[in-house]
Amino acid sequence: MKLVIGIVSDADVSNVLAQLNNAHFSTTKLATTGGFLRAGNITLLVGVEDCRVDEVIDIFKRYSSKRSQYTAAAAPFAGDGFVSSAPLEITVGGATVFVLNIEGFYKL
Repeated sequence: MKLVIGIVSDADVSNVLAQLNNAHFSTTKLATTGGFLRAGNITLLVGVEDCRVDEVIDIFKRYSSKRSQYTAAAAPFAGDGFVSSAPLEITVGGATVFVLNIEGFYKL
């Protein structure tokens, strides 16, 4: 038995959850916040038999897309003490997935 922990953006969670449910995986959804952009994301916990781990990972891969986003990169002092910002292109989205071994699973 494995525990798959998948972190996806708010924009992708509906598609990922729908596909996990269609494949009959039970999930627990936790609202979380990313550290870099402080953007909202969702952490999904999926308990799964070893033989189905690749199926879960494939769902995360197929239904959580990477995309470009612009954010302001502040320069502390430009010229006479003015603060300026230039747009910075970053990649957001996709999924971060962890797979952990589980010693026991109890549904009480």
